[in-house]
Amino acid sequence: MTAAESDAIRRIEAEAISSRFARGWHCLGLAEKFKDGKPHTINGFGQKLVVFMGEDGKINVLDGYCRHMGGDLSQGTVKGNTIACPFHDWRWGGDGRCKGIPYSRRVPLRARTAAWPTMEKNQLLFVWNDPEGKQPPADVTIPVIEGATRDDWTDWRWTEQIVHTNAREVIDNVVDMAHFFYIHQSFPTYFKNIFEGQTATQIMKGVTREDSRRQREGSGGGGGPRMLGNTSVATYHGPSFMIDELTYHYEGYDLKSVLINCHYPIDENSFSLHSGIIVQHSEALPPAAAEATAEKLSTFILAGFQQDVEIWKNKTRIDNPLLCEEDGPVYQLRRWYQQFYVDVADVEPEMTDRFEYEIDTTRPVESWKKEVEENLARLDAAEATA
Repeated sequence: MTAAESDAIRRIEAEAISSRFARGWHCLGLAEKFKDGKPHTINGFGQKLVVFMGEDGKINVLDGYCRHMGGDLSQGTVKGNTIACPFHDWRWGGDGRCKGIPYSRRVPLRARTAAWPTMEKNQLLFVWNDPEGKQPPADVTIPVIEGATRDDWTDWRWTEQIVHTNAREVIDNVVDMAHFFYIHQSFPTYFKNIFEGQTATQIMKGVTREDSRRQREGSGGGGGPRMLGNTSVATYHGPSFMIDELTYHYEGYDLKSVLINCHYPIDENSFSLHSGIIVQHSEALPPAAAEATAEKLSTFILAGFQQDVEIWKNKTRIDNPLLCEEDGPVYQLRRWYQQFYVDVADVEPEMTDRFEYEIDTTRPVESWKKEVEENLARLDAAEATA
């Protein structure tokens, strides 16, 4: 590299965001909230959808506007296994076909609207999006989550919020080890990524940051067993649904939990961000204590998301990030992610071939230990003069 090249100003590049939305299963939240016999509005994939459960117990998702005169079906009424338009009472079934018009002798042959494939799994509702209009392949699904329907785990603690940025920002976190220290007050000591097929995995181990603990609990501690660290194996199954097998290591026992981080796009510049957590009961954590812990962890995780959101609100989109040696495989992750935004015929091997990358954490750990020690020294000095 010449001196002129090394002195050149690095320009931020960002192409216009595509109006295409990712192919795959997207979680709309807890299935139970759609089972109240009422229509529900979902603003997603650049349009309005209506979600309703018929008397047969099946949850359906249709385009939100009636093909007759444009009435808003989400303001209609569930009648039997149909959603009735509030404008003229046209009845639409879960398959997208008009099942009846009370004031008409017959239904027009072309009376059909878009029906979105749905799946109920792990007590959650999923909808399939495919810009090519194809049905979901049998081998593309969401795995069963241990504990989601078992009595020895808590119920889901679920949160939802709207984030005004493109969904790629949340995906980038899969490879971003350093932000866990600076944004989330964590202390990663091991970090590895594995991409293969339609899955992207992050394996992370860490220890408790004593400076952050001191700031939260004071020098006397918060009482109870002290958390020593955590182990996380977090995998995206498709473009928007992440399952994190998250174990918190306490003095004397481990706390096992499953964390969900998922989203669906509202439009190119906003998405609905969801998180959920369940906690396993144990001898150290009987049912009542487990429920209380799940509630506490849900609040803690939501606070972590808010830290991310604050960054996303103020940062710019960047297609050519300037990376250092200890940064994760951002470009490889984005190539993996691109498979969901092209036609199936255009998916290339570099998007799906197995790729592994482990960050050498020697330098980060040395630097972060020093920073924690300096912070503790300042806290000690502040307490001494208080």
